[in-house]
Amino acid sequence: MRRGPAGDRDFPWWLVAVVVIGVVLFAAVLRDPVSRDVLMTLGQGVWTTVLVTLIAYASACVLGLMLALMAGSGSIVLRQISRFYVEVMRGIPIIVLLLYVAFVLAPALVALWNALGLPEARTRDFPLLWRAIIALVLAYAAFLAEVFRAGLQSVDVGQIEAGRALGLGRWHRFRFIVWPQALRVMLPPLGNDFVAMLKDSSLVSVLGVADITQLGKVLAAGNFRYFETYNVVALVYLSMTITLSLVLRRFERGRR
Repeated sequence: MRRGPAGDRDFPWWLVAVVVIGVVLFAAVLRDPVSRDVLMTLGQGVWTTVLVTLIAYASACVLGLMLALMAGSGSIVLRQISRFYVEVMRGIPIIVLLLYVAFVLAPALVALWNALGLPEARTRDFPLLWRAIIALVLAYAAFLAEVFRAGLQSVDVGQIEAGRALGLGRWHRFRFIVWPQALRVMLPPLGNDFVAMLKDSSLVSVLGVADITQLGKVLAAGNFRYFETYNVVALVYLSMTITLSLVLRRFERGRR
């Protein structure tokens, strides 16, 4: 919370308003039979959304950190490869990347698999869920790489030199000096990207993955109650993102 002119902290009235409005809307949803049925059906898609978000984000963090370390390495080849990847991936819309991975890259990987003489596979054996996760990983790794790079570069060079003077190896300098300090700088943008990943996971619905958005589309196409259906879809996403944002904010304050 921000401090006012007298130094006191602002009371989070916005949060009170969100909670009150959320309670009222959920009460209205539970009273309406159509909205209640929509909510019950969307509950099945919540698990898919959470699964996609967690796996894709964790994998993107690993790949993004590798790219950030490559960007700060002494090898010009590794630096250029990292920059090439980041600039290309950041320039492609995520939905285009989803379609490309699903209908171009996935068949190519299956063809390569078969060409290597491995047990024969078919493109339809490659689940659309995993094609969507791969696309999100490739896209978000580029954004997270920049977060990691900025965080690692924020550490004072003098402290790294002091660690070297004390006889610490590269791994120990990274573990005990660079990473703890960089993490405090990186936590806010990493949290923001996690929330963004949760929202962007809705794009997997273009591949027919049964997440919240896809189930909402199917329901609306069947009952023609677009107002009620998409109100509930928006309410479910809003509840998830606001809750996650509050948890991450509290975690960030705890790390300071």
